[in-house]
Amino acid sequence: MNTRWLFADQLGPHFDDGGPLLFIEAKSVFARRKYHRQKAHLILTALHSRVLQDPERITFVQADTYRQGIGDLVPGNLEGIAATSRPARELVRTLGVGSVHPERGWFTSVEEFTQWAAKRDGKRFLMEDWYRTVRRAHNVLMVDGEPSGEPTSEPAGGRWNFDSENRLPPPRGHTHLPVPPPWQPTEDAIDERVRSQLDTWETEGIEFLGNDGPRRFAATRAEALSALDDFINHRLPMFGPYEDAVLWQDPFMAHSLLSVPLNLGLLHPREVVDRALSEYANGRATLASVEGFVRQVIGWREYVWHLYWHLGADYENLNALNAQQEPPEWFLELKTDEVQAHCLKHSLDYVRDLGYSHHIIRLMVLSNWALERGYQPQTISDWFRRAFVDGYPWVMAANVIGMGLYADGGVMATKPYASGGAYLKRMTDFCGGCRYDPKIRVGEKACPFTAGYWAFLHQHQDGFRRNHRMATAMRTMDKLTDLSSLVAQEAERGSAAP
Repeated sequence: MNTRWLFADQLGPHFDDGGPLLFIEAKSVFARRKYHRQKAHLILTALHSRVLQDPERITFVQADTYRQGIGDLVPGNLEGIAATSRPARELVRTLGVGSVHPERGWFTSVEEFTQWAAKRDGKRFLMEDWYRTVRRAHNVLMVDGEPSGEPTSEPAGGRWNFDSENRLPPPRGHTHLPVPPPWQPTEDAIDERVRSQLDTWETEGIEFLGNDGPRRFAATRAEALSALDDFINHRLPMFGPYEDAVLWQDPFMAHSLLSVPLNLGLLHPREVVDRALSEYANGRATLASVEGFVRQVIGWREYVWHLYWHLGADYENLNALNAQQEPPEWFLELKTDEVQAHCLKHSLDYVRDLGYSHHIIRLMVLSNWALERGYQPQTISDWFRRAFVDGYPWVMAANVIGMGLYADGGVMATKPYASGGAYLKRMTDFCGGCRYDPKIRVGEKACPFTAGYWAFLHQHQDGFRRNHRMATAMRTMDKLTDLSSLVAQEAERGSAAP
């Protein structure tokens, strides 16, 4: 029987068919890139915990590189399951692993996406179309099927999405949503041993990003199930209405925090979706909240995964706006002491202290800032991958290169996800007490997001004027009487911390 070599994001039971397993801890992974300390801790703790669950059946090798970890093993006697990144798949190929099984851990198959893409007939890809296709094919939140068992084409509630009900601003007068804090694991001896190992690596010259801290995310199958139970039982009903809202003292809000165990392979998206559907069926969660959550799991997450492979390696190198500005050290290294803009300071602090923020922070603050300042897309994509505990290459291609930075020129979005301070004032409580005013464009109190938005449009106006979805913004820009002063002001601000 072949030994199955698994990576540290293939840790759940759906990757294990009962035979001998091999896990390799390759130190070079953390030496090559500067990962967040808490991300390194999480990955290593998850890996070590999985090994100790079945030590008689699992071979565990700690080595400098994967190639060294293979050592005297005969690669032809190894098998694997298709890895989640192109570099990992190429490594498996070059090492001569005997056989590789198709990818696991996804709600939909590559064949499903390929067939869907082939039917587009030259039309641009839209996540909404993919999402509806998946719901129909898998009878998710659809009206009861015919007696024959065939699903109907009607969505539950008569609507495919409930965005209009899931875009509430943060509740006034609250510093936290009225939900219990999310489940958090209790650290054990494995955490202690991993933390000591990371300390040793640092003395040897390996550098990490951000602050160490108590582990907040699931690293074992049992913990992942506890995290799932906690979200379903306590926060799912409140998730939908406030999924796009931000309270700066409540970084987790009603979000599930399940991207971590999902991306480690500890949970299968099907079991996550089934739990949410059961809550709706039993009347314990609204359709709006359940649909919003299901959309994130089988809509957006699956879509991003498939696009990583479908669009190919060249997609990750796109730079449609020719953004060449190297991000400043204070941004990349999370040094926020001199950052006075509350929205940016708090957002970077989340990353520094947690290795996490929810999607609105990632898209409408961090990516928006990088987009407006013309930060180099590949540098920012790599930063997101290293700085976030749930960041992987397949996650960052479409999310950062496409949605966040518009570096693909419109493959993922019909217009850039750029915005001024008005959006942040409406959907967050960041602006309270900030030295900047989102209504002011020029002067000492000029909001760097508001001014940055108009300077960004001005810089790229030749291209944006050809985009019909930018027409209103361009007409508004043309009416600004202080545009020249604004552009000069933003050029003088440069890369300084706002």
